[in-house]
Amino acid sequence: MVKNSSVEEIGDNSAWSKVLLARKISRFRSLDIINQVFDSFIEFHGDRGIGDDKSIVGGIGLLNHQAVTIIGQQKGNNPREMKYRQYGMTKPEGYRKSLRLMRQADKFRRPIICFIDTPGAFPGISAEENGQAEAIARNLYEMANYTVPILSVIIGEGGSGGALALGVANRIIMLENSIYSVVSPEGCASILCKNSRKAPDIAGNLKVTAGDLKNYGIIDEIISEEGRENIIFGKIKQSIERELLRCSRLDGNELRKERIAKYRSIGSEIFFS
Repeated sequence: MVKNSSVEEIGDNSAWSKVLLARKISRFRSLDIINQVFDSFIEFHGDRGIGDDKSIVGGIGLLNHQAVTIIGQQKGNNPREMKYRQYGMTKPEGYRKSLRLMRQADKFRRPIICFIDTPGAFPGISAEENGQAEAIARNLYEMANYTVPILSVIIGEGGSGGALALGVANRIIMLENSIYSVVSPEGCASILCKNSRKAPDIAGNLKVTAGDLKNYGIIDEIISEEGRENIIFGKIKQSIERELLRCSRLDGNELRKERIAKYRSIGSEIFFS
């Protein structure tokens, strides 16, 4: 098990320090959490079309004897594994694999739990040729209309549409040292300042941290990363259990309406107050 990073190891509590922590190569990944939080896990492969995207790990797991569908973006913790996992950047076949699993979950009434950790969708030509934008849009459309609970946990980087494709949920939880943004600080600095080296200055303005996003109502809960990894994993498990219990009191139509209302309300207090 890899050692969890702390703010003190990198610097102060600024937005840029959170970016560096979220990207740290030794940070725990989706498979670490899946193996520690769930009682068992069976992985499924392939999108039944193009192939099996290794940046997406998905299947069926048990949480306290309850069957759930688990989908996680996997980066890896060393150069060889990161290359194998495409550095967590998902191709269209990965989004279609996740969609196949979510459709199955909705059919068999299983809650869906997503772990988000990606710098963004795969930027290659092949991804565009295979329908990257359509694959992401299809996930957004279908996730909005499922009648089972959906919970998304941002565990590292939550970058752009690559993250949002697994983020249309009833509740979004962020780990304390994770980030969530429409664009990377480097990308924003390149566009606005024509200089990617200004990313540390731009990061604060992007409001990428869990605290900022909680204040804006985009996420619902922040999990502290104080303590050893097993303690953090325990907190993640408790949050998932608490949310599944809450959702169990709602019927399918109520879950769908709650999810749609959540996203329709984002930004309303800022722009219409």
